[in-house]
Amino acid sequence: MGYNTAVENREYIMKICGVEIKGSEAIVSLLSFKDGLFNLPECRVRKVEFNKRNSTGDIRYFQSTFSKLMADYTVDMVVIKERPLKGKFAGGSLGFKMESAIQLIDGLEVETMSPQVFKEAIKRNPVVVSFAETGLKAFQENAFTVAYAKHMNLQFPPPPVETIE
Repeated sequence: MGYNTAVENREYIMKICGVEIKGSEAIVSLLSFKDGLFNLPECRVRKVEFNKRNSTGDIRYFQSTFSKLMADYTVDMVVIKERPLKGKFAGGSLGFKMESAIQLIDGLEVETMSPQVFKEAIKRNPVVVSFAETGLKAFQENAFTVAYAKHMNLQFPPPPVETIE
């Protein structure tokens, strides 16, 4: 069964915001799916910046700004690309505060996606267009692909993990 056939057989409409947190920025990419087609809605921002002063007011301002952006674009779900907790590529403390602020937004469904789940989703359902054709900026690629991977996991759930007893 081809990709288009499987997708067309399902009534699935959802707008997902993919997020990659880098330094003091939450890089965003909106991706919606309706009637068997993906759409990249226009968005007034490509990233939401966090003030580095790190005060409670700054965290609340970042959370409020991100929440307003999601409400304005009627986003159904936010998926954050998970970062390692330790090691060479570990995320910084500021990034984890930003992630927490997003996760704690009332009424917004937020998930993190591990690198393993991300890679498996893309392996099972590769992106069918080159990133250059999307019209997004190069720095938004990870945010776009995490949103795409979530859509694919919802459309075509991964096979259950077999347990050995």
